[in-house]
Amino acid sequence: MQTAAIEKQDQRQTKGARTRQALVETTTRLLQEQGFAATGLNQIVRESGQPRGSLYFHFPGGKEELAAAAVSAGAEVVKAILHQGLAGATSPDAVIMKTAGLFAGELVASDFSKGCPVSTVALEATSATPLLQKKCAEAYVDWLTLITDSFVRLGVATDRAPRLARLTLSSIEGALLLAKTTRDVTPLNDVAADLAPLLKV
Repeated sequence: MQTAAIEKQDQRQTKGARTRQALVETTTRLLQEQGFAATGLNQIVRESGQPRGSLYFHFPGGKEELAAAAVSAGAEVVKAILHQGLAGATSPDAVIMKTAGLFAGELVASDFSKGCPVSTVALEATSATPLLQKKCAEAYVDWLTLITDSFVRLGVATDRAPRLARLTLSSIEGALLLAKTTRDVTPLNDVAADLAPLLKV
């Protein structure tokens, strides 16, 4: 009897986790495609296929809390791409070439509908949405730390690595925006080609 009760509880937890994941994934996609202001709760509920009551159950803070969770999820996607760019790299210039190529591939695969899942929201995050602003800031700090640590490991001087990490991330973010807007990955290719010589050690 006790075992059946435990199994039933596990099923409820699993269903709840699936519901939450569907809401977060849908919101992440919509934020990438159209930003925070243009993404409404009705659209999220409709496109996720989840009940509106479930949204408020998992995210009692409403749209901002859900968007913050989506930003965190999107940040992990970018971090995974950065890890791919770092995998097997023996120099910082190799990292930028590979990473730019990975981002270009993601853009093309989405038919240029998905840029950086954080930057679209970061541009709209203000003091009126402190949780959202906090999550965007955390994402950028996390990426910068990863890039900086990797550059040091690949031979960049510790005092120079943070500056190069900021230059690299800023350049890629700007190139992603240009590439998405113009539906052309040339900005990413150009940034990689021009940054690579600066990253040689």
